[in-house]
Amino acid sequence: MQLKQLLSDDEGVSPVIGVILMVAITVILAAVIAAFVLGLGDSGQDTPQMSFDFDYDGSTALTITAESGDTIDAGQLSFSGDVDAAWTDSSDFSSGDNVNAGSSVILDDGSNGINVNSGSGVGSDNTVNVVWESPDGDDSSILATFNGN
Repeated sequence: MQLKQLLSDDEGVSPVIGVILMVAITVILAAVIAAFVLGLGDSGQDTPQMSFDFDYDGSTALTITAESGDTIDAGQLSFSGDVDAAWTDSSDFSSGDNVNAGSSVILDDGSNGINVNSGSGVGSDNTVNVVWESPDGDDSSILATFNGN
């Protein structure tokens, strides 16, 4: 008779489950707090914010002007998409120069600015991305895009 009573007695189950749940919650909470305190998952490099204006002449030249935002080292800006060039390919900028509001470059056939597309300039159907790359080269981000279409 005591065997049946032992099998049907479940008084100890609830406290054991409670203790297990409390330990699990404590471990999860400690992991979340540690992640915030140690900054895990943070790349350590904030992407600068800058807005750009694109002025296409309808032929071969695309003028890209920094309108507003953070100051960025010219050596960290390049162009991708249908063109492959760097902001420092312009005779007006070298690495270490600042790009800020009002700074501009011209992508064209090389007659007035940076020679792109083997001297044919920017086409009306070209896509040009303004790309920022972190100083250590680990992070990059497209800051603005010109779609010729």
